[in-house]
Amino acid sequence: METLAGAEFAPEMTYLNTASSGLLPVRTVAAMHTAVTRAAAGRPTDMFADVEAARASFARLAGVPAARVAAGASVAVYSGLIAASLPDGAEVLFAEGDFSSLVNPFVVRGGLKVRFAPLDSLAEAVRPGTALVAVSAVQSADGRIAGLPAIRDAARAYGARTLVDATQAAGWLPLDAAGNDYTVAVAFKWLACPRGVGFLVVPEDLGGLTPAFAGWVAGEEPADSCYGPVSELARSARRFDESPSLFSYAGARHSLALIEEVGPAAIRQHNVALADRFRDGLDRIGQRAVAAPGSAIVAAQGLGHRRDELGRAGVELSDRAGHLRAAFHLYNSAADVDRLLDVLSG
Repeated sequence: METLAGAEFAPEMTYLNTASSGLLPVRTVAAMHTAVTRAAAGRPTDMFADVEAARASFARLAGVPAARVAAGASVAVYSGLIAASLPDGAEVLFAEGDFSSLVNPFVVRGGLKVRFAPLDSLAEAVRPGTALVAVSAVQSADGRIAGLPAIRDAARAYGARTLVDATQAAGWLPLDAAGNDYTVAVAFKWLACPRGVGFLVVPEDLGGLTPAFAGWVAGEEPADSCYGPVSELARSARRFDESPSLFSYAGARHSLALIEEVGPAAIRQHNVALADRFRDGLDRIGQRAVAAPGSAIVAAQGLGHRRDELGRAGVELSDRAGHLRAAFHLYNSAADVDRLLDVLSG
């Protein structure tokens, strides 16, 4: 079982920590180096073209038109934008223990009814008066996959909108953002982009959101929107663009192109096969994983304290909620799984 990426990546250790931060492809590093070098020499390239290429690439991966995609950098910023759009007293339903960048903007906004339910019964917890159901497609702490079809159906039945954080899914779990009202994701994990790249998918009618942080880049004609009030906001989701981290986007377009070339379906098959190999290996050495069938993330129960030991042995993972979290991606191989199991078993 080989990697899917060939010579695109060059890890110097057994890297199994994509759920924290993905590795950058060689092509991405080269593009960023070129952009920085040219800027330093006073010969900058058109990095706004890189933003548009990255937007279009993410849109294809998400299964939506590019006009529905805003380009930014942060799940928390876009969650805050959606939180600000809700009326006082609106109820927002979350999965227990979901990632704080999704949850906390709604909490600190004030004036909302925030409620939590177990992930596996989130659909059943939707009720009359629920305005929004917000959930991660894949849980950061342990890799559990949300039952999005049932959650969407329940939300529609009660007139609620859906907000899905695809950060731990985009790149290996094929997306259907068209089925959600809102989808957010940062791209520095499974999409192998630099930090500073993120996306928001909104409905075709723009979801009733007020572009509260709109600057000149949010204008229909950005070059004519630099001074005073913007005369016309973009007629697409670009009105919700954050001012882009251009050097990051100069690399991101190449990372996203690689994910498209390999394909999320092939990446999923590869990643889950490695994750299942690790789950089987844990059973053999008398350890257990949090149940997360079909996930590329495996949380070995109660083994988080061994993270530093593994790091000293050249195996990079995370300690999350007391569990040892391994995340398998296209640059990993069966040898990486076996190396991890060898160190764990002593």
